[in-house]
Amino acid sequence: MIDNSKVKVMAAFGTRPEAIKMAPVVKALQNNKHVDCRVVLTAQHREMLDQVIQLFNIVPDYDLNIMKQGQTLAGVTSEIMTRLDAIITQEKPDIMLVQGDTTTTFVSALAAFYHKIPIGHIEAGLRTGNKYSPWPEEANRKLTGVLTDLHFAPTEVAKNNLLREGVHPAHIFVTGNTVIDALLQTVKQSYVFKNRELANIIEKNKDKRLILMTTHRRENLGEPMRQIYRALDTILSRFPDTYVIFPMHKNPLVRNVVTEVLGHNNRVHLIEPLDYEPFVNLMAKAYLILTDSGGIQEEAPSLGIPVLVVRDTTERPEAVDSGTVLLVGTDYVQVVENLTKLLLDQKTYEQMAKAVNPYGDGCSSQRIVDIIINKFKQE
Repeated sequence: MIDNSKVKVMAAFGTRPEAIKMAPVVKALQNNKHVDCRVVLTAQHREMLDQVIQLFNIVPDYDLNIMKQGQTLAGVTSEIMTRLDAIITQEKPDIMLVQGDTTTTFVSALAAFYHKIPIGHIEAGLRTGNKYSPWPEEANRKLTGVLTDLHFAPTEVAKNNLLREGVHPAHIFVTGNTVIDALLQTVKQSYVFKNRELANIIEKNKDKRLILMTTHRRENLGEPMRQIYRALDTILSRFPDTYVIFPMHKNPLVRNVVTEVLGHNNRVHLIEPLDYEPFVNLMAKAYLILTDSGGIQEEAPSLGIPVLVVRDTTERPEAVDSGTVLLVGTDYVQVVENLTKLLLDQKTYEQMAKAVNPYGDGCSSQRIVDIIINKFKQE
């Protein structure tokens, strides 16, 4: 990089999880005098994406707005590739920054590769070892890894996954996970819920323990979800001092089953999906969390909230190893047994709640920006 010139960084993302984890990086880039940042939204998701960029005051330079009713993975892939190719041709960035494991992530990396533009991958190195679990995310992140030049691994475990795949150690940087940056910037002890329905639910149940639940994974649709919800119904009957809040995913396959199994229970509150800010502040009020979400496995430990993961695999084994997360699967008996133990055994609960979060200290975004600048200063 020539002295006094700026590194042109293009940051491309298109879903709510990407936006949450990319937002603190974008803000750090925009606040750095050595960087010229261009933000591209694919809007692979729309409404859920918009509320995050508004929260973090991010104004995109390009918005592809590709989301369509009933869109297919093939359609999303081809649309992003065609539209992004034209933007890259025009902007000629020094580096393309992508995050995570979505279709936007992989296709943006591939588009940059076709232009021989270096790629920085935030949250690099997550693996389950099964290309169909989660699907298509596991394949997306592995394919992105093949194209990446700067691998920003959140943990040593992720780094070691990349080393086993033959990535040169000089190209891997352990930064922590930017989701912790976003979380710590958003959770507030004095937070007031603007959603009156939610505020009333919390107030009405202030003497009870909150179990926060989220489920949405494709591999859990159908019978696995039915088993999870039945288990939760059983737990509520055994522990009258508990209640559930479930911000339901938009997928009707999720809504139909949870309504069928839990809709009768007046201690289960099925609510519409929450924006990021109220959701993480709701997490902070939970006694424990039951989820198949990847991001929550990273976020909740920073709040001291135990997490039971209703999946058969996880690409975040660090949380399991550190004791902040327990992988319980989707079997009715296993879910009931593990929930029961956490609700009865205070020692086990405290061990999980007080375990150290392996995903970072809230400074990951600045580390990533510093690495990018240093790389281009050396060239």
